[in-house]
Amino acid sequence: MPFSLQHTIYIQLSPERITARNIHTGEHWSDTPHIALAERGRKVILAVGSNALLAAQEPGVTVHNPLGHPRTLVSDFTLTEQLMKYALARVGSRGLCRASPKVLVHPLGDPEGGLAQVEIRALRELALGGGAARSLVWQGPPLSDQEIASRNRPREGELLN
Repeated sequence: MPFSLQHTIYIQLSPERITARNIHTGEHWSDTPHIALAERGRKVILAVGSNALLAAQEPGVTVHNPLGHPRTLVSDFTLTEQLMKYALARVGSRGLCRASPKVLVHPLGDPEGGLAQVEIRALRELALGGGAARSLVWQGPPLSDQEIASRNRPREGELLN
């Protein structure tokens, strides 16, 4: 594998789960895509994932699933972008010399007719807004770290930024 300061993060999204994996370091994070919000003069994120469900017990806290819409994967663009930032921070590079990662977004599920072009663009924009230097969307079977790192990885359904 060639030397690079830039890491590749593989993010799988579904209404039930978000999974992020740094294919270079092996760091992995997986949780529910819930976000707990509280009104504190403005809306403040209190917790993400299963911790958000626990925070819901506090008064004035609401829990949202930004990936939980019956017709499309992304129901709330702003909250999904925050979810992406959180996921990238959990598995991204740390330290003084951090490079923004390349992000491969893999929406799980098989919508009839595939994803619409606007949905693909939204997923790319979400990754970029979350801190990615470059984003790709993959529609197809789950990929291994070796397939992602390989220059000969499958190209079916891949859209480049």
